[in-house]
Amino acid sequence: MFEFLFKRPGEKPGETPAATAPQPDPAATPAGSSRALQAEKVKQLAGDEAAAVEFILQSEFSELRLAAAEFVHTPAQLERVHTAIRNTDRRVAKLMQSRLDAIRHHQAELQRGQACIDQAAQLLKDEKLTPNHVAELDRRWSVIAAPELVGEFDAIRAALAQRLEAQVGLQRGVIDSVAALRKLAASPLPAADVAAQLEQLAAAHAAALAAPEHASLPRNLVNEFAAEHARVSASLGAIAQGEGALAAREALLAEWQGATTPLNADSLRREWSKLPAAPAGDAAAGLQQRYDALLAAIPPEQRKPKEARPAGQPKSPPAGADQQFLDHLSAMEAALEHGSLGTAAEHDKALKDSKGVRLTPAQSDRLAHARGELKRLSDWARWGGNVSREELIKSVEQLTTQSLAMSELAKKVGSMRERWKALDTLSGAAPKSLWERFDAACSAAYAPAAAHFKHLAEERHTNAAKAQAIIAEATAEAARLEIADSVDWKHMAVTVQRLRLGWSHLGAIDRKEKKHLDQQFTDALNVLQGPLEQQRKSEVAHREELIEQVAALDPADRHALDALRAAQERWQELARALPLERKAEQAMWHRFRAACDAVFAKRKESAHAADAERRSHQAAKDAISARLEAAAETGLDVASAARLLRQAATEWHAAGPVPRAAETKVDKRYHAAITAVQHQADSARRAAGIAQASALRDKLRLCQLIETSLANDSAVEQDWAARWAALPPLQPDYERALGFRFEAALAALTGDRAAYVAKLEQNRPKLLHEVLRLEIAAGIDSGSEFARERLKLQVEVLQSSLKSGQKPMTQAAQFLQLCEMPALADDRTVSRIEQLFARVGKEAR
Repeated sequence: MFEFLFKRPGEKPGETPAATAPQPDPAATPAGSSRALQAEKVKQLAGDEAAAVEFILQSEFSELRLAAAEFVHTPAQLERVHTAIRNTDRRVAKLMQSRLDAIRHHQAELQRGQACIDQAAQLLKDEKLTPNHVAELDRRWSVIAAPELVGEFDAIRAALAQRLEAQVGLQRGVIDSVAALRKLAASPLPAADVAAQLEQLAAAHAAALAAPEHASLPRNLVNEFAAEHARVSASLGAIAQGEGALAAREALLAEWQGATTPLNADSLRREWSKLPAAPAGDAAAGLQQRYDALLAAIPPEQRKPKEARPAGQPKSPPAGADQQFLDHLSAMEAALEHGSLGTAAEHDKALKDSKGVRLTPAQSDRLAHARGELKRLSDWARWGGNVSREELIKSVEQLTTQSLAMSELAKKVGSMRERWKALDTLSGAAPKSLWERFDAACSAAYAPAAAHFKHLAEERHTNAAKAQAIIAEATAEAARLEIADSVDWKHMAVTVQRLRLGWSHLGAIDRKEKKHLDQQFTDALNVLQGPLEQQRKSEVAHREELIEQVAALDPADRHALDALRAAQERWQELARALPLERKAEQAMWHRFRAACDAVFAKRKESAHAADAERRSHQAAKDAISARLEAAAETGLDVASAARLLRQAATEWHAAGPVPRAAETKVDKRYHAAITAVQHQADSARRAAGIAQASALRDKLRLCQLIETSLANDSAVEQDWAARWAALPPLQPDYERALGFRFEAALAALTGDRAAYVAKLEQNRPKLLHEVLRLEIAAGIDSGSEFARERLKLQVEVLQSSLKSGQKPMTQAAQFLQLCEMPALADDRTVSRIEQLFARVGKEAR
């Protein structure tokens, strides 16, 4: 009220101490209340997924939607929320998508784990379980994360481990059995012990073949056991015969040594030579020494006397074989001792081919003993060879029931035929019936391999024809390249790649044709590749230029992103026009992408720095708003509020921009704080205006009262100065004007009172005139008794303003002039002045 009375000189009417701020939004309080209600609803969800989904689909507050999204976990609800909100709330959609991806990944892991378990179960049922299959299974399981299936897989894996351990134990047992057979064949045990141990080993081997994991036994190991068993079984007869020969020699020596009649050396030699040959060894050597000692113990007179040779007849040369014959005989005996029948037979043939050789009785005994041993071993070998041939035929017949690879089948059939030939060498020729059975079995077993190899031969022929077609196509493309005006390099690259791929997928070709076809294809392809490589070199140069351009970009430049996008589009155009070799393309693409990523990374760093700077600006502006809010709560006077608002405005404009997401919130808080401070300043200003208006009214009434008292002679006893001093001071102009009027009235109390009263009476009309003028200016009705004077004054004021051309006095100046004019006023005039006072103050507001 009456602010116009207190304006400082030079101040414009519309000027305010600080920038005005918009009034607070009336809808702020309901929105805040709605948010609080929804936040309370989020707290009450308590894991209710369906309620959380409905809340997310209906809520308008993103942070509350994100809080409610923590309760959504099932795939169906996640899909529902993601589909409904993916275009409106990026954070919630990203959370839903991440959970869906995690669920899908877990399901994929479960599927892979179940596939591994199924494979393990299949392996567990497979008769021919191999360690490499289990190792591959372990490798697949090692990269699978499925805790739910660990127990099931571990149980099956333990069963597989048990089977593998059983296989290892079974194979180790057969290997030990083979080693025991070989050791048994070389042992000096009696035939009965050898037969018992052989029977035990055969029973153990039969149990191994009947074991659940017998299919894991290698065929060569089973065949090796069968061969060793047959060899040891074949040697049982020889061992028994040798034991019989030793027993016969032992009995004969015991008989000779216990004889009471004289012995004849020649008869002893004849009987000793008739005994079967004894096996080589310490026992035979001991018996031979006993025999020699017995011969040496016979007296000379009991030996047959030598025939008298006619006198004068020369001595005949001593009979006996030459050294070569004896060497063959020794070699034959050594071969028989080692069981080499073939070598022994060769030496026997050499002995039979020797002509004119006269042998001594001892040499004849040695030769007869060696040939008898050769016949005996040959008979045993022939019998053992036929047994081995029967086993060999059975093995060949079993090949048809085995699922062997064709190459392995062919090797096995070939090895069987080689073993048959070896048996022919060692055991003599086989009977014709056995040979026919063996040949028929080999032919039947080899039939699938023969058909397979025939099919492979046909495939090789077909592949050769395909190779010729590829070479013809390459030659045709080279011819078109020579006559073409323009070349479609992409088509050329695709053609070369297709030809290379087709050539690499040809398959096997006969070796005699492969080298020639390779050379033809290389020559035809070089014609195409020469220009293509030159063009690719130029393309590589273009892409190197693009990489250098991207590397030279300034990340801080505002056009850097446009240039980067243009470079990427250009790279795609070059890649579509002519693709490079895969390795070169990948290497250059990695370099180009690294250069692009470096630009984006630098821009991202700059953006992070700018974000940090904006956040610091936000903190500074929040501090300004907080200071204004605190000042608004404590209360301010007009001067302090104006100073605070000016300082806040200066600091606010000096601070930089804030993050865009928080810009509205920060500005809203700042303007709300300014509004609060401005409201405090306006309240203080209104209170000051009311106080000043009351003081002005009181002092004006005091002046009017003292003047009326002077006119009525009733002002002597009152303490006017004390009453004036008790009133608050006014604005200097009004304080000075009313102060002069009050001092003049006080001076009249002690001075020329009559003259002052006369002056007061004199100024009465003038006062009424000024009041009427102000009423006209303020548009206040003056009453019917002043209608004529009012009309006349209005005309005078209008004529005066038109004549002078000067700007009329303001209402404040006219009111000040009215206040400083000493004049007597009746009650009606005082009432009119107060009414005028109220109207002028209202217009001022």
